[in-house]
Amino acid sequence: MFALDLRGGRMRPRSLLPVLALGAAALTGCSPQPGTTINLYLSPEDHLQTVVDRCTEQAHGRYRIVYHKLPRGADGQREQMVRRLAAADDSMDVLGLDVTWVPEFAEAGWIQPWTGADESAATRDVLPGPLATARWHGKLYGATKNTNVQLLWYDDRVVPQPPGSFDEMIERAGELEAAGKPYRIVFTGAQYEGLVVFYNTLVASAGGHILSDDGKSVVLDAGAVRALSLLKTLTSAGVTDPSLTNQKEDDIRQAFQRGQAGFELNWPFVYAAYAQEKPRELAHLRWARYPSVIPGRPGRTTIGGYNLAVSSYSPHRREAFEAALCLRSPASQKYQALVDGLPPSLAAVYRDPAPLDPSRPADPAGNPTIAQQYPMRDDIQAALRDAAVRPLTPAYQNLSTVISKVLSPPSEIDPEATAAELRERLTDALNSRGIIP
Repeated sequence: MFALDLRGGRMRPRSLLPVLALGAAALTGCSPQPGTTINLYLSPEDHLQTVVDRCTEQAHGRYRIVYHKLPRGADGQREQMVRRLAAADDSMDVLGLDVTWVPEFAEAGWIQPWTGADESAATRDVLPGPLATARWHGKLYGATKNTNVQLLWYDDRVVPQPPGSFDEMIERAGELEAAGKPYRIVFTGAQYEGLVVFYNTLVASAGGHILSDDGKSVVLDAGAVRALSLLKTLTSAGVTDPSLTNQKEDDIRQAFQRGQAGFELNWPFVYAAYAQEKPRELAHLRWARYPSVIPGRPGRTTIGGYNLAVSSYSPHRREAFEAALCLRSPASQKYQALVDGLPPSLAAVYRDPAPLDPSRPADPAGNPTIAQQYPMRDDIQAALRDAAVRPLTPAYQNLSTVISKVLSPPSEIDPEATAAELRERLTDALNSRGIIP
């Protein structure tokens, strides 16, 4: 069974492994004042409570962390936090923010910038892509907790070598169909954030922009129009799933696992799902970086994940910063990577050779290593080095609503006309006209 967090692009297997102690790899220490409670607000994660308990233990009674689970859906998470922060609620200390929310929360003054030693600790060894999502106007407003990036998935019995470009993939899909083999290209085509992520990936891969770099004006340049043309071509070529406009992350995962697709564009959670549900065929599941849009230029995939921020209304900011650092330390990220399937944002974690419990030999069934759980880790890191960030703007919620609406269904896109409509409606969205967030 798999829990999906769609807005943050975070796909994670639910209870894939038994809960194991963090072991000798002690979590980074936290400091502070007696009797203090640090309230953490974050989406439901199956084994985060273990990390919370360990960080509380590291505080040696000076404070304790209480984990408050927000709704599973990202929209519900944002709504609850926005309402409480707008009312200056001082009972919230550490906030788990989807990577798209940092500009909005920072611009509103709801979260504190990271400075000095805290900033140095929060940025040390962080991969460039995730780090970019935690900054706004040159300041750091979040400590990266986990990240995510999509890959191309295929079965080497059907596709011996992955296509290097979208044009090649569409051509190969046609050849597979003619040969009576699984041929469909599956991706998130429903009218929601998944479609926005897919389009943003195509735009970035085409060298285009949706907004200006400062996030204040709509650009939608030639690269963005080229992405619209490709999206139209892809969905009109007869190689996508008939249920495309209803398909989200787990829908396409299941379609691929059932042998109904030749190519799947999805997050790394599909590997853990395949390992659990089709272990005898796992050796045939292969992956590659995203296909290119422009020949010779690697595809740039849209980054997902969560950052930890400190509320401006917290009466315990010093403790909150320290607790946040503990919750996203290398040991914490490694633990959740192995038991919750959350890709780390720290480069060193991907290189860590030790099993989950260093005192026991590595066992794929219950005490795995990063290498065992993330055989695609090199491709994840390579994609993260040049990842695409969704448009950075406090009005992102409005933009996402508009883009998913205008692009649905993708097969009816008229590149130039759709681009003109997007320019007009996104400009309204930036100015909060005609949009219900």
